[in-house]
Amino acid sequence: MTTMGAGMDGQVRRRRSGLLAATTLAAALALTGCGAGDSGSKDAAGSAAEAPAANGGEAGRDAAAGAPEGAGAGAPDLRVDQRAIIYTGTMRVQVDDVDSAAREAAAVAARAGGFVGGDERRSADDDDAVAELELRVPAAKFTDVVEEMAKLGRQQSREINTQDVTEETVDLDARITSQRARVESARRLLSRATSITDLVSLENELGRREADLASLEAKKRRLADLTALSTITVSLAGPAAKDTEEEAETGFLVGLRGGWKAFVVSMTVLLTVLGALLPWLVAFGVPLVVLLVLLRRRRKTRALVAPVSAPPPVPAARSAP
Repeated sequence: MTTMGAGMDGQVRRRRSGLLAATTLAAALALTGCGAGDSGSKDAAGSAAEAPAANGGEAGRDAAAGAPEGAGAGAPDLRVDQRAIIYTGTMRVQVDDVDSAAREAAAVAARAGGFVGGDERRSADDDDAVAELELRVPAAKFTDVVEEMAKLGRQQSREINTQDVTEETVDLDARITSQRARVESARRLLSRATSITDLVSLENELGRREADLASLEAKKRRLADLTALSTITVSLAGPAAKDTEEEAETGFLVGLRGGWKAFVVSMTVLLTVLGALLPWLVAFGVPLVVLLVLLRRRRKTRALVAPVSAPPPVPAARSAP
């Protein structure tokens, strides 16, 4: 009995030891899995956080900095200073000295951090001179430069336009990010190609995706240039320069002047055509006239020299029987 009791106690202890070992192993495995899951989650979260930072660039950092407290990561920033706006302005200023005013306008643009993008001059004399300048200035200095241009003389007209391209810029950013991912995917597939057919097909697809990415990036650069530098078109007119929007004149004298101008223009065109044809008429017309005169004289000479035919003989009268 003592032996049987001892054996049963040993079996119970072995079962307890095995159960304890199995429980310990399961707990260790669970802890290991949890640690791996947490590590993988952290790695994935880190990668997801780094991707927008790498692709979004400076625009993403500005948006994150300007976002109000409590807003989500994707919440748009509706503040005016955070929006992409294109400013354009057109104005006409009458000045006493067009050349001097044009130099001052260029200096104002340079002091604002801009430059002269175009310069067109039209002048018959100093009083009728007109200079049309295209100024590119930073958007933050747009209003100041417009006011400086108005002070150059007497402002005759002004037109300011704005275009909000914030949504287009955000859309381009998203499309560029997506296209970059597609390009990287095509490059990875190309590196794993094992046949010539797959290699050629993947190279063509990669080239097409890279071309699309380059087009999107060019559009983004163009928008960035337009939003960073505003355009001001300034027309500097002399004291006697006519206004571009003159009222139409009517009346008999106006019609008479218009008819006389049309007659003069028509006669000028006719004389021009005649002058162009005169050398050809001299070159071919004079020999032709001489030839016709010679032919006519020859015909007259032949008519005079031709012999006169004798009249037919008259039959003799018959005598009476």
